[in-house]
Amino acid sequence: MTSAVTSIPKPTALITGASRGLGAAIARELAPTHDLLLGARSAQALHDILGELPCATGWPVELTDYPAVAEAVAPIQRLDVLVHNAGVADLGVIAESSVAQWRHTLEANVIAVAELTRLLLPALRAANGHVVLINSGAGLRANAGWASYAASKFAMRAFGDALRLEEPTLRVTSIHPGRIDTDMQREIIAGEGREYQPEEFLTAQTVAGTVRNAIDTPRDGHPTEIVLRPY
Repeated sequence: MTSAVTSIPKPTALITGASRGLGAAIARELAPTHDLLLGARSAQALHDILGELPCATGWPVELTDYPAVAEAVAPIQRLDVLVHNAGVADLGVIAESSVAQWRHTLEANVIAVAELTRLLLPALRAANGHVVLINSGAGLRANAGWASYAASKFAMRAFGDALRLEEPTLRVTSIHPGRIDTDMQREIIAGEGREYQPEEFLTAQTVAGTVRNAIDTPRDGHPTEIVLRPY
């Protein structure tokens, strides 16, 4: 008599902003061990990363379109890992900022994060899941010209601290990397009028590995905050 072999399903991870840069690097890092839901604003944006990771599932939705997000979340009954990577970096000095800039930054970097997490709480609770917030060094210290962005990242950190206390069955990790060598960083440096030197920055792969290490921390440990700087 032969006995059936029962395979253990992989844990599921949802990564927002997964089409390129750090999000794509995190997807590559988790692909061998997780069933992936890869978020982006459109299906077209996910074309390349899904071609590279064909076992992953696209999850295209505009995160500030809250009815659409609620519809996209509805089928998810269990979620082991939620990585909040999507965000915007609207920079500029306070004297030249606008209400629209502040609203755009806080909407994308805080409100959308809070609402997606809220909608996914039943699925996260079902798995005793792990929420990873990709924050920034700007979430620990604000610099001139970064007011709205830093304010959003300080708020994200506060959101994570509150979530950790309110949802004791979940693990919540805030990761604060320094500047990362990505397309977004190239745009920032161009805006600062400086020559781009990639060796000055962290690689996306290094930060993705840090995310993986946090997720892999045994359950007796709770990695609450990780600060990573270029060497």
